[in-house]
Parts: sequence; structure tokens; C-alpha cells
Amino acid sequence: MTRARSQQICCQDTPYYHCISRVVRRAFLCGFDQATQQDFEHRRQWMLDRLAEIDAVFCIDVCAYAIMSNHYHLVLFINKKQVDNLTDMEVIERWRTIYTGPDIIQRFMNGEKLSREHHELIAEIIEKWRHRLEDISWFMKSLNECIARKANLEDSCTGHFWEGRFKSQALLDEQALLTCMAYVELNPIRAMMAETPEKSEFTSIKQRIEADQPVKISEKEKVTVKASSHLLLKKFVAEGHQLKDEIPYHYKEYLELVDWSGRALRKDKRGAIDSRLPPILVRLGIDPEEWHKAMQPKGAHKFSRAMGRCEALRKHARNLSIKWIKGIGISSRLFPT
Repeated sequence: MTRARSQQICCQDTPYYHCISRVVRRAFLCGFDQATQQDFEHRRQWMLDRLAEIDAVFCIDVCAYAIMSNHYHLVLFINKKQVDNLTDMEVIERWRTIYTGPDIIQRFMNGEKLSREHHELIAEIIEKWRHRLEDISWFMKSLNECIARKANLEDSCTGHFWEGRFKSQALLDEQALLTCMAYVELNPIRAMMAETPEKSEFTSIKQRIEADQPVKISEKEKVTVKASSHLLLKKFVAEGHQLKDEIPYHYKEYLELVDWSGRALRKDKRGAIDSRLPPILVRLGIDPEEWHKAMQPKGAHKFSRAMGRCEALRKHARNLSIKWIKGIGISSRLFPT
């Protein structure tokens, strides 16, 4: 049964969410379509550009992304602290970057003398906008509607571009966040579109690697690098620093894990897999065999609406007032400790 988004996103349980959107009929409307022999690869660039634009407006951080030919994945962090610290003027300025708003707001910005009733109305509007700046549904709406309009205009057609509403999955603990981020990063390798993480176009892992170690790139890759450099990804916790609001792993360990997992996905590279387990798996008590299964196609979907250890899943179900939640079985095997 379809559930309201308010029953799927519970910030008291976690600020981290995995979001997925697919184009209609799962056609390749953002890549090369074999059926029509048309190339829509440039639309992936549109998505990256728009993602960078709205990321600068919303108080929602991008932890990981993978923009594929017929769907995309995002791992998002709701930055509650940031939105609560915004002044009223900052809320207005952010929201009006992508939406116009009512005339009364412009009059307020111009310094016009307004009645008490007008000021009360303005306060209500600002509070509504503040809430939207931390709302994943509005974030996804702002991304998807923009791309749909541009694509339909280019195709000279009307109608749905995206396949229904986006899907969201709560990431309830560090183990779930790590599993989902790696799963998202490895999408191009699973789809045999890339051999290694650093060659995976339109992914956050490629953006992070290029930002960390600048390398010579081809003319074909320049436009991707230019656009992705404007998207500020959420940072990993630095070595020797206490955890604050950063992604709760060291970047070096995470990169090692993604590379190790990517080799396991490729049959021609399995002989080159290091027999030593990445330290991050050991520290978080993740079973390596089940980890490899989770990195396979649809591995993350075995959890459905939420991912996490058994205890976290049961608590999430109680908070949502539901009696059963999918994923307890796979969770007990993947996260046994």
C-alpha cells in the first residue's frame, strides 16, 4: 500500500534518506536509447546542474549520487540545525532564488509600511518556506519538475516524464548509511557502464576522487567536472576530529571500501580482490559475504522503506505506528552485531 511521505520520513529516527526516481516506462530518456537511436546523454548534465542549484538553496545536503540513463539515486541529509539557524531574511532570499512568492513578500523586501495583519501573513509565509527548505519532497519536486519541463520541451510533447512519485528509504544508522552510499556509488559498475569508481560518470565518488587528486581529463569529461565542481557534497569526518555533522566515516576508509566492493562486482577483477577486509567493515560489524550480496543489483531494495540494524528497524516501525517492517531477516545477516 502506498503511504504518505509524512509516514515515510521521520526525522526523529534519522536525518539520512535514500531517494530514487525513474523515468516513465524505464526508457532511456537520460542516455542513449537503443530503441529510438537517440542520444539524451546531455540530460544527465541537466540533472547535475539543477542538483547543484537547489543544493545551494535547500538545507538538505547531498552525501552521494548516481545519475543513470533511466533513473537516479540520491543519499540526502536533512540539515535541521542549518534551517533552524536561518534568519527570516535568509529564508526569503533562499526560497526566492528558485520560486517567486507572493507580492506581499516583495513589498516587505522593499521596506514598505505594512499593517499588522500583513506582518502576520508574512510571518506565516516565512515559517512555511522554512519548513519547505528542510522538506525532501520539495527538494525532489524542485529537481524533477525542472527536468521534466526541459525534456518535454525538447521532445515537443506533454505528459509525465518521471514514473510516479519518487521512492524514499530511511537510513537508520551508520551501517545502513555506509551500505546505501556504497550501493549508490557502484551503480555504473553494476550496469557495466564503468570499470572503476574513478571512471563512473555522474557519480559523487568520481567527483570526490577528482577533487581530492586532480588528474588530466579528456575534453569529453570536462563539462561533467565543471558542473559537478559546483555541487558541494557533504564532507566526511576528518582524521583525528570529533564527529559533528559530517558523514561518520573517514574518506580514505570509505574509498578503500568502494574500490574493494567494485572489484568484487566485476568477474574479471575478482582475482585481484585483497583478502584483507576493509577496516570499516570490521569496525561496524558488517558481514563481508552479505555485504557483497547487498552490493548486487537490487541489493538495497531488500530493505524496502528503511535500512538499518534490527533494533533500529523495530524502533522505526514503532515510531510510524506500524506492526511489521520489511528487512529484519536481511538485517540480522548483514549487520549481525
